[in-house]
Amino acid sequence: MELSIMLTETLFFDLVAFMNSSYTYLCFTEQVEIQKLKAPGEFLTWNDTQKMKYTWCVVCEVMRLSPPAHGGFREAIADFSYADFTIPKGWKVLWSVHSTHKNPKYFRDPEKFDPSRFERNGIEPYSFVPFGGGPRMCPGKEYARLAILVFMHNVVTQFRWEKVIQDEKIIYMSIPMPACGLPITLHPHKN
Repeated sequence: MELSIMLTETLFFDLVAFMNSSYTYLCFTEQVEIQKLKAPGEFLTWNDTQKMKYTWCVVCEVMRLSPPAHGGFREAIADFSYADFTIPKGWKVLWSVHSTHKNPKYFRDPEKFDPSRFERNGIEPYSFVPFGGGPRMCPGKEYARLAILVFMHNVVTQFRWEKVIQDEKIIYMSIPMPACGLPITLHPHKN
């Protein structure tokens, strides 16, 4: 039985778009190892998700290249200078997550999809901020992490996928989105 679905969430679109066969294989291998330790029908535990280190690296790289939030407004609390411009106290400024995540000072070859950059703990503070940072960090960060890893585990261990529209165009509204919602067909793995 095949199942066709529409992936309307941007992150899931990006996961499908960025995961080529080598990344899919490494995620699949990690997930199968976790699945082998489970009884049939047994749900994932928190400890299982903590073992999904490579899968989380892939998700982080997807969020680096296509952040779930694209920036935020702040109010200048004092006059300051930046790039030869003076920003007066009280002005609203927009911080761009996308520009931060693609800064070559922090990410070598920033346009390249490379999950291995997250295998080490050397990411500079505030250079990777898909959930914000400091006191304004998203309170749902761990829930989002859990939901993404459980989704990835189930999709990777139970299905292989293919895009229905191979060359689907991307439209830009407030965020880049697939023009037709990125329909995919899920094929159950043969047991």
